Amino acid sequence: MAKTSTGRSKTGRTAPESPAAPAVTASQKTTAKKAKAATPAKKAATPGAVAATGEKAAPVKASAKAPVKAAVKAKTPAPSKPAPAKTAKKTAAPKVAAKTVAVKKAAPRRTATRVAVPTPAARRGRPTPAVRKVPAKKLTGGGPQVFTVSHLNEADFKADGLRPYARYRDLGIAAATAGLCQAHVIRMVPPCTEEVRKRHVHQTELQLVYVLKGWMKNEFEGHGEQMMSAGSCWLQPSGIKHTVLDYSPDCELLEIIVPADFKTEELA
Repeated sequence: MAKTSTGRSKTGRTAPESPAAPAVTASQKTTAKKAKAATPAKKAATPGAVAATGEKAAPVKASAKAPVKAAVKAKTPAPSKPAPAKTAKKTAAPKVAAKTVAVKKAAPRRTATRVAVPTPAARRGRPTPAVRKVPAKKLTGGGPQVFTVSHLNEADFKADGLRPYARYRDLGIAAATAGLCQAHVIRMVPPCTEEVRKRHVHQTELQLVYVLKGWMKNEFEGHGEQMMSAGSCWLQPSGIKHTVLDYSPDCELLEIIVPADFKTEELA
């Protein structure tokens, strides 16, 4: 509202008076002028600007540098240091002691070795019998062999054999092998007499005897007396001296001789 000379408004109300500005003294004006003269320009002239204008910047008094620096520091906010990133706390895993597993290497395969078994002292003293090497001979009877079979018949036991004190059953092997081999069953006739006990030898290539029944007691040169019972079997080498000492009444033998025709010699 416009004030009237009387200080009242058109409405008739009196406006409140504004407070009077404080009076500036001469000393305060002088201080303000000095401060303006001491304050440097806000922007320092750059070398490029000096070169363009050709004018040199007025040297700034050392006393005026401090307020400028303080003002710049006040206006320029201090660069905020980046807050250190919050590192997630690593929870250290509990240390587990490593277990050392011992690996056993497979033992190398050993080749089987034969261990020599020591010979008992009792056997060491025994002389090893020499193997008698007999030169190969062509067996007697070169004819072809034929099939034959012989069944038990009591009438086949005859007293036409080598010994008068025995009965022989010819098995037909001599005829089937063309004289290569002879096989017969012998039944000894009791009693055993001095005639039976005569010492003798046979010239054969093979003579094998098997006891079928009873028993027979013999004596062989270099082997002494031998008791042969049912199931016993022996081989008489050619030319061995031997003697029939005794036999049981039911003595029955199986004898196989090669060749079928052989020689027997009685000794004094």
